[in-house]
Amino acid sequence: MATIPSSSTATGGSSSTPASDAETLRRNRILSSKLYFDVPLIKVPVIYSSSYDIAFLGLEKLHPFDSSKWGRICGFLFMDRVLDKSRIVEPVEASKDDLLVVHSESYLSSLKSSLNVSIIIEVPPVALLPNFLVQKKVLYPFRKQVGGTILAAKLAKERGWAINVGGGFHHCSGEKGSGFCAYADISLCIHYAFVRLNISRVMIIDLDAHQGNGHERDFSNDRRVYILDVYNPEIYPYDYEARRYINQKVEVVSGTSTNEYLKQLDKALEVAGRMFDPELVVYNAGTDILDGDPLGRLKVSPDGVTSRDEKVFRFAKEKNIPLVMLTSGGYMKSSARVIADSIVNLSKKCLIDLERAPR
Repeated sequence: MATIPSSSTATGGSSSTPASDAETLRRNRILSSKLYFDVPLIKVPVIYSSSYDIAFLGLEKLHPFDSSKWGRICGFLFMDRVLDKSRIVEPVEASKDDLLVVHSESYLSSLKSSLNVSIIIEVPPVALLPNFLVQKKVLYPFRKQVGGTILAAKLAKERGWAINVGGGFHHCSGEKGSGFCAYADISLCIHYAFVRLNISRVMIIDLDAHQGNGHERDFSNDRRVYILDVYNPEIYPYDYEARRYINQKVEVVSGTSTNEYLKQLDKALEVAGRMFDPELVVYNAGTDILDGDPLGRLKVSPDGVTSRDEKVFRFAKEKNIPLVMLTSGGYMKSSARVIADSIVNLSKKCLIDLERAPR
């Protein structure tokens, strides 16, 4: 876990240890944050901002990730008239103090270097841009998505579920960003839930094709967090140390079919339900498992993704556990349509309600 600077004033005495000072400072930052706010019941717990999308002189096209995916997901939902734009929840940007709940000062300072950011997002020409532009065009959208992920836990606790149309930056830990992930939104979301929602047990279900090494490193010694990670071991990030911190790992190799994938998922969810009793599920729902995805290398059909999401939502609903869904990775233009169709299916199966506000 990232080290938070100690403060002798945080506990009001000099006899406290650096560890207790750090935890007090973390708690104070969470309690003073503006990322949690009351959302009117007329709004549905779907979180999105037009600021999520990344576009700057076409440089975003140098990375295989579809950086306009988030807006296109909502566009499909609006176009299909399953969701009204006025009922979407807009999050607040995560501030520096918010990010310091997990990240170190040194890591956040490193993002003031355009070169460092270019390495994290894997777009070399970004290194040549003035950092104020990188902050505005790249990191600001990420910080808005972080705010969305954190708020999603509050909405899930209140409504039973919440979907952040962005987020899921599972390669970022408190001390290191990589793989197009600059901020550790999953770790931040969970720490906020511990303090603000009085939650003490969280399950991460990470079904992105890539191993979620960021949150695995952040919660390596934290028994309050149970991690189920279904990933392709033959692709990035090859983080063998982080694999040691996975409570339940399911390795699905390149070429795994829809039927085999869903069969392994059924078994994994059954085991997870026996092993751990969470008060919150954070579901990292990457669509890079799709057949044809150049990075995920699996062969799951669009209907398979819909079935996968339905299985996870049923797992949580049957146990009456609030669920946060994040869209995470997906490197084909078709991902946005697949995600929108899956959300529609969840609504049709009464696992989420997009039609009316709760009473």
